[in-house]
Amino acid sequence: QVQLVESGGGLVQVGGSLRLSCAVSGGFVIRYTMGWFRQAPGKEREFVAARVAASTYYGDSVKGRFTISRDNAKNTLDLQMNTLQPEDTAVYYCAATRGLGSVSSVGTYDSWGQGTQVTISS
Repeated sequence: QVQLVESGGGLVQVGGSLRLSCAVSGGFVIRYTMGWFRQAPGKEREFVAARVAASTYYGDSVKGRFTISRDNAKNTLDLQMNTLQPEDTAVYYCAATRGLGSVSSVGTYDSWGQGTQVTISS
């Protein structure tokens, strides 16, 4: 398993932007299926976005607003979040796997970061 550390969370106003980053150690990000999930209080963990080789996937609620990218030189996975809304408030988690399965399923991933809080104020 790789080690994942998220950063970049914070408090931002409605309509603003944030960029999250996930630092990967113990492996190369290019060799893993990488994903972002989020969990709001009292809710289940929700799929946000994933990167598999050159392909990207997004949850319906973030399509057109969020962009997932991978920096092979820095060995990081990033999430650019634009036009943020109050419903985007959650703890955001980075996840990784070398296994197979649905990229939008929590159970597919075997490595998780500790999470970073994103709060959108209205």
